[in-house]
Amino acid sequence: MDLLLKLAGPDMRAVDGLIREHMDSPVPVIPALADHLIAGSAKRLRPLLTIAAARLCGARDDACLKLAAAVEFIHTATLLHDDVVDSSQLRRGRVAAHLIWGAPASVLVGDFLFARAFELMVGAGSMPALEILARASRVISEGEVLQLTRSHDLDLTQDVYIEIIKAKTAELFAAAAEAGAVSADASPERCRAMRKFGQDLGLAFQLIDDALDYSGDADTLGKNPGDDFREGKVTLPLLLAMQRTAGSERDFWVRTVDRREQQEGDLDHARELMRETGALDETLALAGRYADTAKAAIGGDYGSNSWRPALQDLADFAVMRRA
Repeated sequence: MDLLLKLAGPDMRAVDGLIREHMDSPVPVIPALADHLIAGSAKRLRPLLTIAAARLCGARDDACLKLAAAVEFIHTATLLHDDVVDSSQLRRGRVAAHLIWGAPASVLVGDFLFARAFELMVGAGSMPALEILARASRVISEGEVLQLTRSHDLDLTQDVYIEIIKAKTAELFAAAAEAGAVSADASPERCRAMRKFGQDLGLAFQLIDDALDYSGDADTLGKNPGDDFREGKVTLPLLLAMQRTAGSERDFWVRTVDRREQQEGDLDHARELMRETGALDETLALAGRYADTAKAAIGGDYGSNSWRPALQDLADFAVMRRA
């Protein structure tokens, strides 16, 4: 990601300034709690995507900066809410905010960040971009609720799972890229291409996250490995392993995933079944295919600049993350 970070450096410093400015509040717990989570985000991939999409599509002004900051606030707000719902212990390598300030404060600060995001969107002065990011906020919420209602579901299909992660993760990647293109007054075709790039990048990113939850460590993930298993979340590696051992291991999956009656050694056994059935390898392979289609989406003529290869490197980065 070196090229992308170098190209976007000046813009991202300006975005960081906007983020700091709009985290401010006369209520002390709000900036303290928000900073606890936002300061742990080193790369800020989603706002970085907004900047890169805008510049690739020819933007010369700073219209994309407020949209990029809004994207980061939307993302951070969803993380605060998710950690409360999931009772997560770690986030970005830090103790989850709700364990320090409590669940009510975390939820309410998440609401504050959503409000700040919409103020930034309005300030950007682009109704199409506002519509894109507002829709994304709705779709993300729908994805989270769908995942919640299908947790512990041993009969979840791969198609439904992809629908879930397309909504809860890939939608914000897609909206971030599309909003950047819109802010550059790009053609409808270019905006669709950037949306496709963002969506498939987001799918690849989430699939790798799902695999790393069973093969990574806390330092790599910034959260405790095995959290998805402990919470009974049916992600693709788990789904594939369950499908391929439905007869011999049915009782194990019912106990650990459906009833969540887990014992010491269960996570290791689940990991072993994933390796034996090829579930982890297939998840990684699917992520790689999404990264390839993301890169293909921006295969047109964007002139002689470095932003396209930098974005294609980002797609490669998404699937190269390994424990």
